Amino acid sequence: MPDNIPRPGAGRAALRADCANCFGLCCVALTLTRSADFAISKDAGKPCRNLQEDFRCGIHAELRTQGFPGCTVYDCFGAGQRVSRETFDGHDWRRAPQTAQQMFQVFPVMRQLHELLWYLTEALSLQAACSLQGEIRGALDATERLTHLPADTLTDLDVATHRDHVAALLLRTSELVRATVPRRKQRDHRGADLVGARLKGADLRGADLRGAYLIAADLTGADLRLADLIGADFRDAQLSGADLTGSLFLTQAQLNAARGDAATRLPPSLDRPAHWGR
Repeated sequence: MPDNIPRPGAGRAALRADCANCFGLCCVALTLTRSADFAISKDAGKPCRNLQEDFRCGIHAELRTQGFPGCTVYDCFGAGQRVSRETFDGHDWRRAPQTAQQMFQVFPVMRQLHELLWYLTEALSLQAACSLQGEIRGALDATERLTHLPADTLTDLDVATHRDHVAALLLRTSELVRATVPRRKQRDHRGADLVGARLKGADLRGADLRGAYLIAADLTGADLRLADLIGADFRDAQLSGADLTGSLFLTQAQLNAARGDAATRLPPSLDRPAHWGR
């Protein structure tokens, strides 16, 4: 099994997409709708026209300029290589077409499980939530066990129920961590419509921004330390000079969707997007 396949206790580094060990699953299994994010429409199960025989993207370096910015903000959390190399044992859908339909059904299920692993691994590292460590470890182990199920079991898995259980635990974790910030700093913006909001220099330490719509919001120089950012929509949000160190449940996909610069402070587990200003 390749070293990049996530294993119990492997940490977040193993939950990063490795396209070289994937059969281009996000380029085939998912539906694309012609829009500002995608230059074409295609049905789930149909390969994108840019997918090459070696399962690499033919325009990877020019995705944004070629009309596919949506591809640059997608993150499978390492599910692609797990399905390709472990669940289907390296048998790709081109050479083994009988596996194609099931492989494409398993991929989005695995992607959801890997996203939960990303959040739970972070939750386990949060000292302020040490009282929940046993529950978090249990949820992490249970989720990892699900990722090892055979393909025919994964396709019938009730992921929604498992997600609900984990989501409730992550919310309790978030509340404990954010409680370490002075109460006057904690603001509830869960699911809030903050599209285009002027939040330049805002003190958002410990804020609840779960599922908030921050599309094109100006967060220049904002302090987002210990803010819960799970599910927040950062498309075209301006994060130049913002401080995201210690923010809760931030993902690479959220950063890739935003705009920032060399002064944006990021958690060590995430990368500065290549399209950001320097």
